[in-house]
Amino acid sequence: MTTQHNLRAETTIAISSPLDVMARLRDHFVEHGAVSGSDERWSADFGIGTVEAAVRAQAMQFRVQASDETSLAFLQWGVTEHVGEFADGPVPDVVWQGGISAGAPLPYFREMRVVRAAQVTPRMRRLTLAGEDLRRFSYGGLHMRLLLAPKKGINPVWPVMAADGRQAWPEGPRPVNRVYTIRRIDVEAGEIDVDFVLHEGDAMPGATFAAEAAAGDVVGMTGPGGGELRDADWCVLAGDETALPAIGRMLEEMPTGRKVVAMIEIADDAERQPLTSRADLDLRWLSREGRPAGTTPLLADAVKSLALPEDGRSVFIWAGCEHAAAREIRTYLRKECDLPRGSSLIAAYWRRGKSGEVEDRD
Repeated sequence: MTTQHNLRAETTIAISSPLDVMARLRDHFVEHGAVSGSDERWSADFGIGTVEAAVRAQAMQFRVQASDETSLAFLQWGVTEHVGEFADGPVPDVVWQGGISAGAPLPYFREMRVVRAAQVTPRMRRLTLAGEDLRRFSYGGLHMRLLLAPKKGINPVWPVMAADGRQAWPEGPRPVNRVYTIRRIDVEAGEIDVDFVLHEGDAMPGATFAAEAAAGDVVGMTGPGGGELRDADWCVLAGDETALPAIGRMLEEMPTGRKVVAMIEIADDAERQPLTSRADLDLRWLSREGRPAGTTPLLADAVKSLALPEDGRSVFIWAGCEHAAAREIRTYLRKECDLPRGSSLIAAYWRRGKSGEVEDRD
């Protein structure tokens, strides 16, 4: 059944080399959606909505369409962001007609409140957050961003919609943001669970928030996005404790009969937790036996030791871990395993010695 995308927004962007930018945009979108047409006029279907693009004289015209405001805003943001990325010269201010008005609340933002906290393992704490209208967070990605107060006792400002489709910030203290997995969502109850690894150190705002959170504490949330499992007969899920919430949720959502190997690196055996799945699960815990995270080859070696099926079954390998391990796994899969394009998703969730996010995934 075809989804009716009844929301739309349009923009025209004057630029010195529109054909070059259009071609680069088209090539990029091929990796993320179904693209048809030529470099001068093409359309891309991303599931959540469509982007139509055409060159007119020295300008590019874009129309985005979606069935909900969150998806529409994501498409606007993506077009604006990638035009700026691929243009060789300056890009004029982008102004969208239609869609969400500039200055309006982001359709993909929710203000959430802590309602419960529980210790899952000695180093992992689960917070239950409550908010309104969470249905859109139940599909379209496993992850979201939490917007945390920069310091305890400071109330941050929340982002609003910008004219160019991205985020704008009112005057005031901005929150710190970090990406987390929605471990569980109950749309009817208006609740989500988020699991936090309790890293030590001053530059760990998420861990600090989780350790100190009390009922009634407020946090912002945007999303969802990223992390969804692709269909395959035989799957591998590999990750350290930072990826354990995502692996746990993906296992719960797998269908009966699918073969899956899950390899999870943890600090020690006390960090094991119950994981359930309807799939045919081979679960392997890899203990560092107290050695610091990011200092052992356990996860990469485990992936390399796998014997991939050679009987024609489709394969998908997902990994989320420290930057060096992610690069080693990615290199091995590309150079040694010759997997078809789209058969793996390897993400660096963190980098040893660095705080904040790491932009390294395929």
